Amino acid sequence: MPTGISLPLDQPALDQTISQGARLRRTVHPSGLRILTEWVPGAASTSVGFWVAVGSRDEDRIAYGSTHFLEHLLFKGTPRRSAMDIAVAFDRVGGEHNAMTAKEHTCYYAKVQDRDVDMAIEVLADMVSSSLIDESEFDVERRVILEELAMADDDPHDVAHERLTEAVLGDHPLGRPIGGTPETIEAASRDQVVSHYQRYYRPEELVVTVAGALDHDRVVDQVLRALQEYGWPLHTTSAPVPRRETARQDLTASPQRRTVHRPLEQAMVVLGTPGLTQTDPRRPAAGVLATVLGGGMSSRLFQEVREKRGLAYSVYAYASQYSDQGLFGMAAGTGPTHVPTVISVMKEIFSDIASEGITDEELARTLGNLQGATSLALENTDARMVRLGRSEIHLGEFVDRDEAMRRLDQVTVADVQALAQEMTSQPLSGVAVGTVEESALESVGQSVAD
Repeated sequence: MPTGISLPLDQPALDQTISQGARLRRTVHPSGLRILTEWVPGAASTSVGFWVAVGSRDEDRIAYGSTHFLEHLLFKGTPRRSAMDIAVAFDRVGGEHNAMTAKEHTCYYAKVQDRDVDMAIEVLADMVSSSLIDESEFDVERRVILEELAMADDDPHDVAHERLTEAVLGDHPLGRPIGGTPETIEAASRDQVVSHYQRYYRPEELVVTVAGALDHDRVVDQVLRALQEYGWPLHTTSAPVPRRETARQDLTASPQRRTVHRPLEQAMVVLGTPGLTQTDPRRPAAGVLATVLGGGMSSRLFQEVREKRGLAYSVYAYASQYSDQGLFGMAAGTGPTHVPTVISVMKEIFSDIASEGITDEELARTLGNLQGATSLALENTDARMVRLGRSEIHLGEFVDRDEAMRRLDQVTVADVQALAQEMTSQPLSGVAVGTVEESALESVGQSVAD
């Protein structure tokens, strides 16, 4: 029976043909640096990612937001390139470059034509290995980040989801905001961020993933050459850093009700419970559950809340999965007076799936939806590059398109109902942002069934 491709940290090389004629290769350098490529037949573009398995959950209490702060600063220049030089390098070839800080990783990435891969690798390697973290730039970027946090705080969607994450995950490090808070950013010192940089940005922590039009051996040579030229100690022998523990951590949080008062025309309401970890074998079933519940225009939430009752324009369900915890949620934007009704309908529909299950037709429709979405996403080299990074850093396993389809096909209506029963029996937290009174959330109880 087909399975995923294992990625043991002590395996120096891997070369395997995967679905659709693509080719997966992996090199683990003696320094601990890992390089993965996926050659895609017929691709004309290439996506490059430099990953470090450090995110907001890894920060010291006095340095919350340092990971995101550092991400900004790596674009501000090196001894060889100014911030303008970095921007021009990609702009002159029509390329894209950016970065993302998450709760468990940071990634600096670019997408370019196949002829510009060497340039993308060289510039990203320079940024990651040789950032100046200049004192004057530090203070400028502090102001930029404060504006970014202010922008997010003006978005009721961002506020609601941030507060729900805090409510569900409690004092778990995953419950902290990725960007820190205005207070922690104001208090951040350059020494703290430099210490964070020196601690985590090392060969044994780095994963480079490249997908699209490429030659693996050339990619490896270019990465090694650039990092060595920029001063990284690749001559030192080291094992890659171990992956995170995946045993599910218990949460100490009790269900919470939170209202955030804002003068808005519409209220954003979100409900959530603890979810699955990212290595839980029931993830395909969770995908089916979220899609049936609120994953599209034919989903139960969309049909009941929007189409039948006209209570919302946007309504959906979602799942966030991490190494040792997760979150499963439902969300809708609605008029402030409709918040109690929307909450009641959300709970009722979720409870119905737990008690009655889903139909065979819903399962077939949802599998078609998820399988189609997976296939369409893989038309993009960005998605393939990200899949490589997540596989190496978090999962320790690469799942190609065919294996992903096979795993989805194994999901049954009984699997989905059993997972819904587990989810609805867990503590349920709720958050509403807008001109909403606390009493609007009074039906948020110990669980969905309450």
